[in-house]
Amino acid sequence: MSVTTETTAGAAAGSDAIVDLRGMWVGVAGLNIFYLIVRIYEQIYGWRAGLDSFAPEFQTYWLSILWTEIPLELVSGLALAGWLWKTRDRNVDAVAPREELRRHVVLVEWLVVYAVAIYWGASFFTEQDGTWHMTVIRDTDFTPSHIIEFYMSYPIYSIMAVGAFFYAKTRIPYFAHGFSLAFLIVAIGPFMIIPNVGLNEWGHTFWFMEELFVAPLHWGFVFFGWMALGVFGVVLQILMGVKRLIGKDCVAALVG
Repeated sequence: MSVTTETTAGAAAGSDAIVDLRGMWVGVAGLNIFYLIVRIYEQIYGWRAGLDSFAPEFQTYWLSILWTEIPLELVSGLALAGWLWKTRDRNVDAVAPREELRRHVVLVEWLVVYAVAIYWGASFFTEQDGTWHMTVIRDTDFTPSHIIEFYMSYPIYSIMAVGAFFYAKTRIPYFAHGFSLAFLIVAIGPFMIIPNVGLNEWGHTFWFMEELFVAPLHWGFVFFGWMALGVFGVVLQILMGVKRLIGKDCVAALVG
């Protein structure tokens, strides 16, 4: 059944606008504003209070963030997954075509917010950490740069990935049956950078590899980080679902 031939009852069930990007823009703006504030905080307190891990100001301005963000992120991730599962569509195969199409659009919005989150974590703050390593000789694994990069930005993009995965799994018929390999790669791959941090910190402590960024010790970051490219497979699956829903005539009109 295509959108053009759905029943009146089906249309009533999915009466919301198919494309509503307000949630996506709120998410993107929220992330960008939050990380800009974080970056300003780093600029002010990184040098002033972040060079000596034994100093009282380090405990105040940096370790207090670490001990706050870790449990907060853990609780947030579990709460989001739990809420998406509790509010799942329990008869997902009966969803009206219009509503299913709207849910595909929402899933794309999830992926856009995830892309912004992974840019800040796996690109901006990761490159910043390289600069910090080459500038400062650290006396702890929990540097100001690491507290933001490893223990804030990485968990945040992982939470976005969990949200996108559970949204698709609980609300879109195609993803509800079985598991999408591409989606699993996208959701689990970059997340695995977090346990790889443990190996990285052990290696730095054991070998004192402050500036050797091409060492095998860092290959795990690249290996798992590039798994985010699995998003192209997820997008292809979404496009196949959209094509099925809007019908051949609509597809021909759009591409013609």
